[in-house]
Amino acid sequence: MKMVVQIFQMVLLLWQMSSALAQSQSLALPVALPDCQAQCGSVTIPYPFGIGPNCYLDEWFSISCNDTNNPSKPFLNSTKLEVLNVSMELGTVRVNYPAKSTCGDMSSAYVMSLEGGPFVFSQSNNGFTAVGCNNLARMTMNGSTIGGCLSLCRSGSTADGSSSTCNGIDCCQTTIPSDLQVFNTTIESVETGERTEGCKYAFLVDRQWFENKGLRKASDVQNMDYFPVVLEWGIDRRSYDSLATNKSTTFNSSTRCENTTFFSNQNSVVRCFCKGGYRGNPYLPDGCQDIDECADPQMNPCLLKNLGNTCFCENSLGSYAAYIYGPPEKKKSAVKPVVIGVGASLGLLLLLAAAWWLYKVVKKRNDTKRREKFFKQNGGLLIKEQLSSGEVNVEKIKIFDPKELEKATDHFNVNRILGQGGQGTVYKGMLTDGRLVAVKKSKVIDEGKLRPFINEIVILSQLNHRNVVKLFGCCLETNVPLLVYEYVPNGTLFEYIHEDNEEFPLLWDMRLRIAIEVAGALFYLHSSASIPIYHRDIKSTNILLDDKYRAKVADFGTSRSISIDQTHVTTLVQGTFGYLDPEYFQSSQFTEKSDVYSFGVVLVELLTSQKPISFTRSEEGRSLATYFILKMEEKRLFDIVDDRITKEGSKERIEAVACLARRCLDLNGKRRPTMKEVAMELEGIKKSVKGSNVQQNLEEVEYVPNEVTDPWDIVSTSTSSMVDSSTASSTDRLLLSSSKLR
Repeated sequence: MKMVVQIFQMVLLLWQMSSALAQSQSLALPVALPDCQAQCGSVTIPYPFGIGPNCYLDEWFSISCNDTNNPSKPFLNSTKLEVLNVSMELGTVRVNYPAKSTCGDMSSAYVMSLEGGPFVFSQSNNGFTAVGCNNLARMTMNGSTIGGCLSLCRSGSTADGSSSTCNGIDCCQTTIPSDLQVFNTTIESVETGERTEGCKYAFLVDRQWFENKGLRKASDVQNMDYFPVVLEWGIDRRSYDSLATNKSTTFNSSTRCENTTFFSNQNSVVRCFCKGGYRGNPYLPDGCQDIDECADPQMNPCLLKNLGNTCFCENSLGSYAAYIYGPPEKKKSAVKPVVIGVGASLGLLLLLAAAWWLYKVVKKRNDTKRREKFFKQNGGLLIKEQLSSGEVNVEKIKIFDPKELEKATDHFNVNRILGQGGQGTVYKGMLTDGRLVAVKKSKVIDEGKLRPFINEIVILSQLNHRNVVKLFGCCLETNVPLLVYEYVPNGTLFEYIHEDNEEFPLLWDMRLRIAIEVAGALFYLHSSASIPIYHRDIKSTNILLDDKYRAKVADFGTSRSISIDQTHVTTLVQGTFGYLDPEYFQSSQFTEKSDVYSFGVVLVELLTSQKPISFTRSEEGRSLATYFILKMEEKRLFDIVDDRITKEGSKERIEAVACLARRCLDLNGKRRPTMKEVAMELEGIKKSVKGSNVQQNLEEVEYVPNEVTDPWDIVSTSTSSMVDSSTASSTDRLLLSSSKLR
């Protein structure tokens, strides 16, 4: 009888919770200002966007709803682009953007500028894509090439040949520069001796949409005038100050706002989000409203843990609490007689209990099958293959349970995001033992893209160095694979070099120490690891700083292990614009000296506090490596060295590090030092440097022009970009395409 009563109480609790959830969901949260239209067709229009007078923040966010279409379609008045979707959580707006073609007129002359406004083309979501046979497509700005790619003909076919991936045959794709607000598109035919009939297309497109559609050849896109493109947005500082002053209830304790500068005109913008435990539109007065976790079966801890009537959930603003009660005390008095009809009630309750038990059994079985499916989908078989070959140190890699990582990251809450990039999103989490971790949620969706993910597990399982980020384990039983690293709290070296940090400025001694630590880590990878490893993507954004501001080399997704008798790795060109070795770009042969070149660019960043690629410098100096070499040739080193460094560090040491950086950037890889020599020389500079030795080094590293072949000889891939050889000078050949993981 006692068990029957408890089951009845559980059913009653479930009914109450479902009723409360239905009631809370029926109260729709406002998205637009009062008396303003919040919907156009199937698209929701949230404030600061708006339809009609006094319904939007400023003219950039003004939207017109074209009712001549069925359903109606919204258009941004400032750009005349159709709006497909607006995301408050991600700070993005998805629009239809025109393409360029060599046959017919598909808005080929259309050039739209976002300059001066709150929008930029999203680097992490969009890709510049070219479709057609022997098609050379370039992105240009002010007459200069800023990116592009080349698609060749399939051997023995015409431009209508098919391909399963956009890999440079009939179709190519590359990343775009960050902070991009305006560009033009040019298309050229490349003579290769093969037939090149057919149309050629070039366009910016949402990469995820393009992959899901499976578009790979000219016939797939010949009737498409527009493609979906993702824009990032924020409100400018003056608008934010106005909202905070005139509507003081907008930005209260339920709202989180952060400043950022991501536009080429250096506008300071603000993005706002609802804090954890709240949801709604943060730009409206009292727009962030409390989430009643107790009314949601997916969040109520009493229901999730099946605690029944021994648990009570209490909601509070931005949070909730669960109270656990002990079992009821036994009454000494006799049990009261069972009421009439207990038989019928008992039968009904037993039937409900049996149905509940059957539901749990089926759910557990389905969960097991789903986990097995995800395990195979996410590379479990590849991991087993590596285990059988002995390449993965299984004793160092823990297999995490999906529920443990969901709990650690608060169900992958957007407030826990540490950074996003081409390979995935990184979340901050806390394990049950109290350890802080960084959980990388991969974007991998098919087996063809699993290699970088599995490769990172293989590489990191072999490493044990204090200046290399540590891998704790992985999880393959979720819809996308997960990697769990040690948490490195103080961000990237890039942030400390290029963003003003008055609380903790990067002094000369610290810059030299970080350079020594990174050089030591690369020397370990090249020489001291069990199997030599080439990192292949050394850059300041892949160098993290721990709680004591020690360097940690991260992101081994593109790294490669090599056998002892190998001297190079032949592969499709991969890397980051501004750091990529020109010799590797021309030959597709990556050696340890290619890592040395990338490290040389990082050294120059530490000396000058300038970005690897900058469109604010003159055309010949847009590449920091080229700009640095030119200044060294002109013996004007201290014209570009950061003023703070010249005040803190000795001239002799600065010149010694500059000489070493110049040797690392030699266009001939054979003349570059090894990472062992670099690490030892930096240690020597730290201890003592004499002026005579510096002068001797300056004479020894006099610039010797390298025999550079035309970069356009290389076939582009989705991870490589090109520079127009007809417009680039000899030093501009260092200027390659960029990719950024944030």
